Amino acid sequence: MSAVLLAVGQNETVASGAILLALPIALAAGLVSFFSPCVLPLVPGYLSYVTGFSAADLAEAKGGKRGRMLLGSLLFILGFTAVFVSGGALFGYFGSTLREHQRTISVVMGLLTIGMGLAFMGLLPGFSMRELRTHRRPVVGLAGAPLLGLVFGIGWTPCIGPTMASINSLAMNQASAWRGGLLMLVYCLGLGVPFVLAALAFRRALGAFGWVKKHYQWVMRIGGGMLVAVGLLLVTGVWDTLVTELQSLTATTSIGI
Repeated sequence: MSAVLLAVGQNETVASGAILLALPIALAAGLVSFFSPCVLPLVPGYLSYVTGFSAADLAEAKGGKRGRMLLGSLLFILGFTAVFVSGGALFGYFGSTLREHQRTISVVMGLLTIGMGLAFMGLLPGFSMRELRTHRRPVVGLAGAPLLGLVFGIGWTPCIGPTMASINSLAMNQASAWRGGLLMLVYCLGLGVPFVLAALAFRRALGAFGWVKKHYQWVMRIGGGMLVAVGLLLVTGVWDTLVTELQSLTATTSIGI
């Protein structure tokens, strides 16, 4: 009985180490997705669409209008979060059923992540950047906000595809449905919080967006480089080493407590 409890404890510690290492990467990937050329230029349109306000109304929004913008953005985020978290949980579940092939999965998903990172940086000749998402539009206003979020989530744009693939790779590596879902939830926070901030301070956000647009090339390079780095960690086994180190740190902290 004690041996079983010890094994369970060790597995939980390993899981804690893996998720602690993956969560900040998921958050950063969400931020990179928001500032990508496929999302950032469309933010004013999305906000206008989910609130029913014109661009001029968004810029001058005060009081009740600002509350409507906040609610619309939250409903929009809720829509794509439902899609992404379900996908993360699904990838995590498949990882748990293939646990005995975990090393092979890490290598394969790592290679995929490297490829997605290179594509994100524009270094893969022939990689199509045409939009894969549907253009079907839900009803305008708050009622259509979650539906628009669902459409956004189901039809990933090319710029979101690479970051989404990398996080799904980490979700599968977690070998757990709930940890995969949690990982994707954090990704959605990174992607969604800037939407909320843009809704609350639209005029200031436009100035920040302009600066980012001027430096898109660096955004793409940094984001792609991050994905390549994660892929290399998975392929070389360094990811597993880092998880083991975090495992030891977590165990030591637990003993200290």
